Amino acid sequence: MSNVFTRLYVGNGAFDIVGKRVRWYITSGVILLICIGSMVFNGFNLGIDFKGGTKISMPSVSATSQAISTGTVEDVFGKALPGKKPNAVQAVGTGDNATIQIKSPALTVGEVATLKTALAQDTNPKGGQGAISDSAVSASWGGEISGKALWALVWFFIAVTVFLVLYFEWQMAVGALVAVFHDVIITAGVYSIIGFEVTPATVIGLLTILGFSLYDTVVVFDKVKENTRGLLGLTRRSYAEAANLALNQTLMRSINTSLIALLPVIGLLVVGVGILGVGTLQDLALVQLVGMFIGALSSIFLATPVLVDLKMRDPKYISQAKRVAARRAKASGPQVAEGIESVDEDALASDLRQEEAMAAAASVPHRTAKAADTRRRPTGKRQR
Repeated sequence: MSNVFTRLYVGNGAFDIVGKRVRWYITSGVILLICIGSMVFNGFNLGIDFKGGTKISMPSVSATSQAISTGTVEDVFGKALPGKKPNAVQAVGTGDNATIQIKSPALTVGEVATLKTALAQDTNPKGGQGAISDSAVSASWGGEISGKALWALVWFFIAVTVFLVLYFEWQMAVGALVAVFHDVIITAGVYSIIGFEVTPATVIGLLTILGFSLYDTVVVFDKVKENTRGLLGLTRRSYAEAANLALNQTLMRSINTSLIALLPVIGLLVVGVGILGVGTLQDLALVQLVGMFIGALSSIFLATPVLVDLKMRDPKYISQAKRVAARRAKASGPQVAEGIESVDEDALASDLRQEEAMAAAASVPHRTAKAADTRRRPTGKRQR
């Protein structure tokens, strides 16, 4: 175990992530198929905001200060309205503000009155029947939120594509978009499989995880760009190996960033469920917890491997990889495993000097002579 942590912190390319990219593709493909299948056949547990219906709210304590359980409320609902079931009965809030919310398909005015009377008689809530409120929820509001979210998603992908193409290159833009689509589909699939209720807060939370996934991917790509600068003129490592080295060099950073980002989300989930009850906080925390975890994995195991496969279609990089293999075949020292730094520095000294020179040239701005310096430059004539 200590050896694993040492390799993580050293970041010398010891984890061959890119070289084993086929297994990551297969794993991601299987998970995607399961998620897509669940979304097609099971669908989603849409909340009342999307389907429309009736929401009834009542105190969660009785007039005698005893707690009213959600199970009791469900039993009363079934007796008052035979043949109908509530979509959800949830306890929300704490202390004096604690309530029980009943979400059900649309009820008529008579059915609402019958239910409120039964709840008041059987549970005796604090404040009596007057403390039980009801409201009709239209499905159009949830649909409007979803429509705006979809448009936001479209514009997000357009903006991301333009940025990555201008700042990096089109292959990196494709790799990042593949990872982001992967995150969205799997997060939505998890909601479909487990049956979490989808609310407008869930849709909003889904948009927030896209930025996290993209951020981690851009960090890795920036290191890949640095490691592959001038690579076609060198024979120290191939593009795949340079990209794998970049992944290893940023791996510990990605893990630490993900853990630090997930801790407050877990805290939000605990507060939302354990203290404040089920509500908007829980919906936001659930989608962020799933999405951020999947986003961290995709930035490591999917985005860069896709980039490598796209780059290795270029004849220039194919030729450079062949030169690397030929140089290693002639080397008398230890062979270099794919993606792992060589310990035979003598055999690679020339390439290393070139890389250091190129890195220095890229980091130090070019200095131009000032006019004053030109005037002070000696002309070769002797002054008398």
